[in-house]
Amino acid sequence: MKYKQKLIFEKNITIIVQARLTSSRLPEKVLKKISKKTIIEIIHQRLSCSKFISQIVYAIPKNKKNFKLKNFLKSKKLNYFEGSEKNVLDRYYNCAKKYKSKIIVRITADCPLIDPRMLDSCLKIFIKKKIDLLVNTSPPTFPDGLDIGIFNVKTLHHAWKNARSKFEREHVIPFMLKNKSIKKYNFSSKKDFSSERWTLDTEEDFVVIKNIFKRFKNLNFSWKDVLKIKRKYPKDFTANQYINRNEGINLSKGQKLWRKAINIIPGGTMLFSKNPNLHLPNLWPTYYSKTNGSYIWDLNNKKFLDMYLMGAGTNLLGYNNKKVDKAVKDTVSKGNLSSLNSPEEVKLAEKLVNLHPWANMARFTRSGGEANSVAIRIARAATNRTKVAFCGYHGWHDWYLSANLKNKDNLNSHLLEGLSAKGVPKNLTGTSYPFKYNDFDGFYKLIKKNPDIGIVKMEVARNEMPRNNFLEKVREITSKKGIILIFDECTSGFRQTYGGLHKLFKINPDMAIFGKALGNGYAINAILGKERIMRSAEETFISSTFWTERIGPTAAIKTLEEMERIKSWKIVTNKGNWLRKKWLNLAKKNNLKIKLSGIPALSRFEILSNNFNKYRTLIAQEMYKKSILASNAIYVSTAHSKENFLKYFNALQSVFEIIAKCEDGDKIDHYLDVPEIKKFFKRLN
Repeated sequence: MKYKQKLIFEKNITIIVQARLTSSRLPEKVLKKISKKTIIEIIHQRLSCSKFISQIVYAIPKNKKNFKLKNFLKSKKLNYFEGSEKNVLDRYYNCAKKYKSKIIVRITADCPLIDPRMLDSCLKIFIKKKIDLLVNTSPPTFPDGLDIGIFNVKTLHHAWKNARSKFEREHVIPFMLKNKSIKKYNFSSKKDFSSERWTLDTEEDFVVIKNIFKRFKNLNFSWKDVLKIKRKYPKDFTANQYINRNEGINLSKGQKLWRKAINIIPGGTMLFSKNPNLHLPNLWPTYYSKTNGSYIWDLNNKKFLDMYLMGAGTNLLGYNNKKVDKAVKDTVSKGNLSSLNSPEEVKLAEKLVNLHPWANMARFTRSGGEANSVAIRIARAATNRTKVAFCGYHGWHDWYLSANLKNKDNLNSHLLEGLSAKGVPKNLTGTSYPFKYNDFDGFYKLIKKNPDIGIVKMEVARNEMPRNNFLEKVREITSKKGIILIFDECTSGFRQTYGGLHKLFKINPDMAIFGKALGNGYAINAILGKERIMRSAEETFISSTFWTERIGPTAAIKTLEEMERIKSWKIVTNKGNWLRKKWLNLAKKNNLKIKLSGIPALSRFEILSNNFNKYRTLIAQEMYKKSILASNAIYVSTAHSKENFLKYFNALQSVFEIIAKCEDGDKIDHYLDVPEIKKFFKRLN
């Protein structure tokens, strides 16, 4: 054993620990302290227990951001080398060259539980087998945080000279692993412990690491000792269980944050339609840092052209409209909420009523969900009848979801499939009845069969336009039967007329709901109605503190002014009609059968194929690669420029070409880098 130890020592084995202070997820983590010792000191003390190493060197970035780390290493008289921050392979090569290393052990500073006993076992195998590269992560079988890479200087030089991709130069070992000329060995465990997470990359990891060290009296414990601790104190290890191994390498900041969100926020997000699995699993940016015009920047500061949701339909005037934002900032500077009411709500009510002469009064909420609920409450109070017939999508409320109590598929044709009525009281069964758009016979039969229906709630139009005087007939029947007709214009309002879409068809409701585009991204929704109906709000309790804040009404007033000034509804309608023609031409050029739906400013297309959902995934995937957020629908905004559309269609052309190949026999799965996007609510849970 002494001979072997001497032989290994004479090989000049250098441990190079890569460390920096600029981690985006946990800044300055290597200087965080546990029991008065920094992570760097803990790693150094543990590595120093190896029997065979010659020296330990800390390879750090050479820049001002890491000056504090450099001074710390100098104060502790620890060897260090400064090199490129992004090109870590170059940093390693020049570090090894300076310290005349023959064998290099790669350790990262996010592994404070690195085990010197395991390291020595790996070194013995490396020398005995005369290999070029030894790792314990290909595939991983040990806990994440015990990662070891050992290679000779010849292998390091070969990688340094030949690695070309950004990824290969950022991570040192990937080039070595895939190079067939390099003799490799993976040190593995008989039992797979790779799901254990003992690395230090997030605040949650730090909690787990601290818990582990607090269970030991000194630092000289093995990884197997940690396993024993876990069996005895399993709660010490729960804080970071939601994080997958090596996701820091493969996922964007947004996707990493999403992994965290789904474990601490039910459903992951407050709005169902912002779930990334609906758009592009594993790639969708998910979170934003800033916006402007028709662009969004993600958490990695990557700029995307939004040719898709535009704030889920809220930003008709584009992101960060200067005049709307200025009005809001001026209001905030004066105070947003007080013990008194804001005068802006009176001004907004007056403006909306003037736009809709059939209405006399208005109430405001912040969200569309609240507005839908308030409208139903007022209508029920006004009619003394509780049953509702509806068409279209109207939110998450008990009254709406109760339609699925009798038949779980009742809502499938109303935008979302698979909506669960779990949590909705069973005694609401038979209080809400769906009917199909443009099916007047079905609607008439429903009303005739249920004479106690007091409310009809519907979208004026979503995917199709009214046919055979459908809206006129619905209005006639509801008037004749004394039924309150509510038009839900949360989505359709202000996109094709200056006001509700019902103005286009000259059909007046008894009540209407407006949201989304009304505040250009600021939270404001409105319920308009006839006085005889709206007065019923005074006879039932409807109240909320934050409905009295002034940002929403201020934003709505200025948004309406801007809409009127530039005739925004005409702009987005013209752009939408041009967009639809381009889609049709593109489909024809590629011999694809296509179907268009929606109003011009909210248009969508469907390629008539059984593979369409996979094609939607492909569209999102390929457009993402070109920094465009896209699918098969677009909320058109006034901020979308001709250049935006040209960029969009230039990118979409190549995607349609792939789809055409798939329709001719190619397998679409060969083109997909991600799982197929989700279609249904029930498949996201």
